[in-house]
Formats: sequence, C-alpha cells, structure tokens
Amino acid sequence: MAGVGDLIGQSVWDSEGVWVGQVVDVRMARNRKANFGMQQQFTVSGLVVSHRRAPVMLGLTRDPDNRTSWLFKMAFRLLYTGSSLVSWDAVASTGNGEIMLRKPVKTLERV
Repeated sequence: MAGVGDLIGQSVWDSEGVWVGQVVDVRMARNRKANFGMQQQFTVSGLVVSHRRAPVMLGLTRDPDNRTSWLFKMAFRLLYTGSSLVSWDAVASTGNGEIMLRKPVKTLERV
C-alpha cells in the first residue's frame, strides 16, 4: 500500500472509468487490537475525494481526539461541498498516481 502522504492528490476513478476527483484528505482509524507498547497502530479507513482543486486540509479539520472546531468545519464545508467519502474497502488498486475503485461514483457517500 502507498503511504498516506502518497495518497494525497492522486486522481480517483470509479469502476466505470468515470473521474471522481482528487484525494484531499485521508481518514485514519486506530487499530485497537494491535497494541505494541507505547506505539499505536493506525490504518486507512477512507479517503475524502473532491472535484475541486482547493488546498488540501491534511487532517486539519480534526484534533487528535477526533474533535472538530467550528471554524474548520465551516472551511471544510465551503471548500469541499459535494465531495465524496470513499471507504478503504471500495479501493481496488493504487499506483501510478491513480486510485481505482470497485464501485461506481453514484454509490459513494457525500460529505
């Protein structure tokens, strides 16, 4: 799997070859089963994909406890209205700057 930093900015295509947008944020989930001492393990749980090529948020909408300030919520809504949330399970492949999905764009969740 590509690193989280490598996912930001990649083009996303659905299963029918339709361009969905670019990755503007990566959603992470803490792996509660893997506890190796003080080091916590995280896995990618989803991608926020936008048609707009606005500056990426890079997780700035959330603090470490997954809480959001109202200012960042408003900025996120304004910049990325109509964006899609793609669960990591829907990703078929990553590589060469592109992400291919297993499902059509019509079935994706809107942010």
